[in-house]
Amino acid sequence: MEKVVLAFSGGLDTSVCVKLLQEKYDMEVITACVDVGQPEDEIKRPQEAADKIGSSKHYTIDAKDEFAKDYAFRCIKTNSLYEGYPLSTAYARPLIAKKIVEIAKKEGATTIAHGCTGKGNDQFRFEATIRSESDLNIVAPVRDYNLTRTEEQNYAREHGIPLPSEKIYSIDENLWGRSIEGGLLENPATAGPEEIYAWTKSTIDAPDTPQIVKIEFVNGEPVKIDDEELEPVALIRKANEIAGNHGIGRIDMIEDRIIGLKSRENYETPGAVLLITAHAALEKLIFSREEIKFAASLSEKYAELVYDGLWNEPLREDLDAVNDFMQKRVTGTVEVRLHKGSMKVITKESPFALYNEENVSFDDKGIDQREMIGMVKYHDIQGAEYIRVKKENK
Repeated sequence: MEKVVLAFSGGLDTSVCVKLLQEKYDMEVITACVDVGQPEDEIKRPQEAADKIGSSKHYTIDAKDEFAKDYAFRCIKTNSLYEGYPLSTAYARPLIAKKIVEIAKKEGATTIAHGCTGKGNDQFRFEATIRSESDLNIVAPVRDYNLTRTEEQNYAREHGIPLPSEKIYSIDENLWGRSIEGGLLENPATAGPEEIYAWTKSTIDAPDTPQIVKIEFVNGEPVKIDDEELEPVALIRKANEIAGNHGIGRIDMIEDRIIGLKSRENYETPGAVLLITAHAALEKLIFSREEIKFAASLSEKYAELVYDGLWNEPLREDLDAVNDFMQKRVTGTVEVRLHKGSMKVITKESPFALYNEENVSFDDKGIDQREMIGMVKYHDIQGAEYIRVKKENK
C-alpha cells in the first residue's frame, strides 16, 4: 500500500483527512506534527487523535529552537511586516513543510498530504516548499473534494472520527504569534469579542503603571531583555508576556490573500511588535539615510516573499545575505515604554551610531554654519528654474 505523510494538527480538517486518505486514496497514513511553539495541549492532542483515528504511525518533531533562530529572528532582522503586521503563520509553514518532507523520505512515502482548503494561503506555502525540496506527490483532500466545514463535520460523525472541541473560531498559534479567524469574525462590521484574545490584555485590564523594557541586540538579533541573557525561544516568550501584559500586539485588519480574496484577520503578536519596533529604532540610529531607505524596500519585499510562501525563492536568500551584512552593525540597546496599549521608544544607544551629539548641538562650533550658505543657495535650483520657465510661458 502506498504511504502518505500527513501534516497533522489534530483539528477538524486534518482529522477528516486521515480517513479520506484511507478511504478515497487507499493509502497508509503516517501523521506528523511539527512543534513550532504551539501550546502543550496542541502537541499532545495530535498524538491522541492520530491513535484514535487510526494512522499507522505518528511523529512529533520539536522544531522550536530552529523556528525561533532561523525564522522568527529573520522577521526581526528584516522588520518584515505584511500590510502592516508581523507575519507568524507564514514564517512557520516552510519549516513545517521541510520537516514533513524529511519524514516522508525516511518512511519511503511517495506522497505528502495537507488539510488546506482552496481559499487560503497555506496551500501555496506548503506546496511551494514541498515541491522545491522533493519530487513527492501532493494531495489535499479537503480541497480535492471541495468540502465545506459542515460537510467535514458530517463526514467525521459518519466515520466515527472524534471531533475536536466545537471551536467557533479557527486559530493557528506558534511561538511568534496567534491568528484568529472564522465565525462572527468573517463579518468586518462585527467587532471582535474579548474572548478571541489569549496573549494580550485589554487596555482596561492592563496595568496602570507603565513599564520600561530594555532590549539588547547583537548583530541585529535580540540577546537580552532587562539585562537577562536568554536563548531565542525563552526570549520570544518573555517578550510576548511583557508586551501582552500591557495590551500590545492586537491587530484587526482586512488582509489581501495570495489568491486575491480580501479576508478579515485578527492577530496577537505582542513580542513581535515589541522586538521589531525596538530593532527598527536601533537601525535608525545606526544606518545612513540611504541604508534606511533601502532597508524599508528590503523589508517590504521580504515580507511579500514570506507571505506568498516563496521561502526557497533565491531572492529571499539574496536579501538575507545583504541584510546579514548590514546587521553586523546593529548592536546596541533600546528602552521601550509600555502602557495600556501604547508603546514608545524612549532611549537607544550603540557603538556604531552615526549620530554625533557634538555636530548636532546648537552650542558647538564643530561645524561652521557659514559654510552652509552656498549649499542652501542652490539647494532647489531646478525648482527655481521651473518657476521661472512657467512665468515666462504664461
